[in-house]
Amino acid sequence: MAEHTAEFVTIGTGDDARDIAFIYSPATSNPQAPTLVWLGGYRSDMSGTKAVELDRFAAENGIACLRLDYSGHGASGGDFNKGTISRWLGEALDVVSHVAPERVVLIGSSMGGWIALRMVEELRKAGGSPTVAGMVLIAPAPDFTAELIEPGLSDAEKASLEEKGYFEEHSEYSPEPNIFTRALIDDGRDNRVLKGIITTGCAVHILQGMQDPDVPYQHALKLLEHLPADDVVLTLIRDGDHRLSRPQDIDRMLAAVKSLV
Repeated sequence: MAEHTAEFVTIGTGDDARDIAFIYSPATSNPQAPTLVWLGGYRSDMSGTKAVELDRFAAENGIACLRLDYSGHGASGGDFNKGTISRWLGEALDVVSHVAPERVVLIGSSMGGWIALRMVEELRKAGGSPTVAGMVLIAPAPDFTAELIEPGLSDAEKASLEEKGYFEEHSEYSPEPNIFTRALIDDGRDNRVLKGIITTGCAVHILQGMQDPDVPYQHALKLLEHLPADDVVLTLIRDGDHRLSRPQDIDRMLAAVKSLV
């Protein structure tokens, strides 16, 4: 597969300006197909295994593909510690608007699943294009700040949030700790989707590992309850972890994408 060079779009003004990196591969032989849009997880970037395999699949099938890094992630500029769901959602929407596809399939991993669910809400509200033709959610973590983090906060972590505005947590995926800010948690409450019926207006395929230590598979079952109006397929992978990056997991992801395209 040919190497792609990242492009940048500047979002924000003044001291808040940040250069958001994205890689867009236009359609070659299948321009009628929706553009595949990769939305990564918390502290992940567009060079991860799943994102690269999605791009390869798109190239092999002549389909357009868009990957991006939120601010503070990967090749993008900006301060990670200023990141919130609203901020990263806005950046993703601006990059999609910049590329201007007519139809998209959103593929969201972990936090990217939350971003995808919020994105479809915003796109439906705005009307016009792009329309969302389908969604693939991989170990989706909608509302993870309120549902998965806040209930388990220790007294020390609560004190750190109050005194410092953030707390740190050991990461299984990086030598650097995860940093969760009070702004992220407060903003997370404003972006909750598990509070009523979610109407995506498209088919949704959820892939969830049952050995996921970060997002319990019961969270995917809860999400399912909030999608009563959509055509939803949930695949539970008995030995699957959070990353779902093994060859067999990649095959499942690509099969789900192919079924929607």
